[in-house]
Amino acid sequence: MDSLQKFILVSFTLFVSLTGLGFCYTIVRGPANATVLAGSEARFNCTVSQDWKIIIWLSNGKLVLTVVNPTGPVITDNRFTSQNYTAGNEFTSELIIHDVRQSDSGKIECSSQGGSENGYAFLTVQVNGSLFIKDSNLTVKVNKTIEIFCEALGWAPAPNITWKINNSFVDKSMYITEHGQESNGLHNTTSILTLTPLTNETLTCLADIGALSKPQNATVTLILVESPLENTGDGTSTWIIIVAVVVSVVCFLLLIIIIVIIVYCCHRQKKKESTYQKEMRKVSAKKKDEGSLETRRRNGSENNGYIPEESWHPEQMPKVASLPPMASNFYGPEDLEVSSTSQVPHEAQDNRASSSGYAGYPVNPKKIRNVTHV
Repeated sequence: MDSLQKFILVSFTLFVSLTGLGFCYTIVRGPANATVLAGSEARFNCTVSQDWKIIIWLSNGKLVLTVVNPTGPVITDNRFTSQNYTAGNEFTSELIIHDVRQSDSGKIECSSQGGSENGYAFLTVQVNGSLFIKDSNLTVKVNKTIEIFCEALGWAPAPNITWKINNSFVDKSMYITEHGQESNGLHNTTSILTLTPLTNETLTCLADIGALSKPQNATVTLILVESPLENTGDGTSTWIIIVAVVVSVVCFLLLIIIIVIIVYCCHRQKKKESTYQKEMRKVSAKKKDEGSLETRRRNGSENNGYIPEESWHPEQMPKVASLPPMASNFYGPEDLEVSSTSQVPHEAQDNRASSSGYAGYPVNPKKIRNVTHV
């Protein structure tokens, strides 16, 4: 039902505005231009004479709001609303645009039926992007030239970049600024400041667009340090070099000593193992020899000087005269010697030898027989 009522009112308004039914009143003051940030509100005022009947608001040629006297506003889009003010014989209608978008940028019109003129203004929607410096604290050596990068991303339009050093603006010759635009219409800006700091300083990068009440800023603190190699007067740098060289040499010598100790320990360990193995081999050989000796003791040993009697040939040996017949008495070695040297005829000895049966067998003249009497 509400939709039908809105449609009827809008149709009536358009009909009246096109045909002009004799209602004559004028726009006293039209809306003024506005520049706002995306996401905020935009407000436009249109003031007419007291005898007004219908006021129409257009955005870029599109009907967005209708105000009927005395019924009030007819809202077709919730982002567009209005407020009314009366002062004497004048009536003011204020158009409020909520959650402004970049697409809302353009012409805003206030018109009335039967009026001879329309009031209009332009809306500019800007985007406040991000701003930052890559390093919040920088350590810088004395007499060194550095570059500070400040980046502004996602802005519309491209922001104006300026720099401050300790709250004093920097000359534009000390920095350069580059711009770029993305496919969505937003702008990216990079500003590079080049300087040689003399003391600890605070740098500030500022980005400004028309819709901002004050510029957006980013800050970095520079901390100066002296390079150890640049100190003069007390020879500190020389001592540092000497100490570094000495430490390096000592470390190298310690490394060599450690390697020598490791090699010596390994060699000594191998020598111990070799001595132990040699002793074990000696013990093993000794046990083996003792076992062989014990075996020989049990089994007897071979008489290498023994010669079998069969190997002797009687025909090769000279015949030795047989001894005289053994007496019943035993003789000692001296008796045997006397008896063997007694004067016996050679023929008698031969006869004795043949009769005793010992002829033809070799006799060992050194063989002595010992008899023990009990």
